[in-house]
Amino acid sequence: MKVSKLLAGLFACAVSLGAYAQQPIVIKFSHVVANDTPKGKAADFFAQKAAELTKGKVKVEVYANSTLYKDKEEMEALQLGAVHMLAPSLAKFGPLGVRDFEVFDLPFMFDSYADLHKVTTGPVGKSLLAKLEPKGISGLAFWDNGFKSFSANTPIRTPADLKGKKLRIQSSKVLEEQVRALSALPQVMAFSEVYQALQTGVVDGTENPISNLYTQKMHEVQKHLTLTEHGYLGYAVIVNKKFWDGLPTDIRAQLDEAMVQATRYANQIAKIENDTSLENVRKSGKTQVHTPTAAERAEFKKVLVPVHKKMESRIGKQTIDAVYKATGFNPNKL
Repeated sequence: MKVSKLLAGLFACAVSLGAYAQQPIVIKFSHVVANDTPKGKAADFFAQKAAELTKGKVKVEVYANSTLYKDKEEMEALQLGAVHMLAPSLAKFGPLGVRDFEVFDLPFMFDSYADLHKVTTGPVGKSLLAKLEPKGISGLAFWDNGFKSFSANTPIRTPADLKGKKLRIQSSKVLEEQVRALSALPQVMAFSEVYQALQTGVVDGTENPISNLYTQKMHEVQKHLTLTEHGYLGYAVIVNKKFWDGLPTDIRAQLDEAMVQATRYANQIAKIENDTSLENVRKSGKTQVHTPTAAERAEFKKVLVPVHKKMESRIGKQTIDAVYKATGFNPNKL
């Protein structure tokens, strides 16, 4: 009797395991922005491609708008395995102890998307993502948001035009140094508070990709925008390393391909969003848009590129030099 009960139990267990084996692998992908943003659209695209390429063996559940975890909580949740995948902004990795990522905050580090992608899709990008592994994190890809430009309520033609201005920035030691190089005053502030701060004069100006400026209606409270495109804002798609390494090899390969396709899509729509937003800012008639001449851009570079040298001890000279080599940028030829 006991033997038959044991055999029955084993049989039930085998049936249960067989059923479990046919259940899709669930990946929880959490992010803090809306579904209709470039990052939100790319996350949904990845979920769709993951289901297609694995033939339903993987189900990516996307949780947008901080529905699972807030901005400050998500990194710890990933490391603990409470969520499997994130796409945080690159500024988030400095506080994690991987300051190499702050190389992306350096002003005029990239002259174009082509230069940028030589880094983010090449060996330098892979080596940066590998630095996350001791933190229990695997890096999969970089996704663009766009290049940042300066806005204010007075014309911006030269670096001197920003002297004494209170400029809102993300929390970043590199960005603080950038603003000080302009003889301006850095104001660290949550993104959600910027519109009101501009409206009430708490800050005088800001730096943003144009899609952020437009979707947050900052152009309504900023009379001037100069397309300096001096800095980059982007994301890294990351996963819990233990979870990722535990996936079957074939499944992981299929998910890698889904990520390649999602990254291509993410970067295309980020560029489109910024171009469309710029057109909309111009059409609004509320903000005067200025495209710097070559001489004006060179003047901004001359003032801001020395920040690279100042930040060497923080970011790492080796990392900065690796980016220079990948893009062909020579800071001594300004």
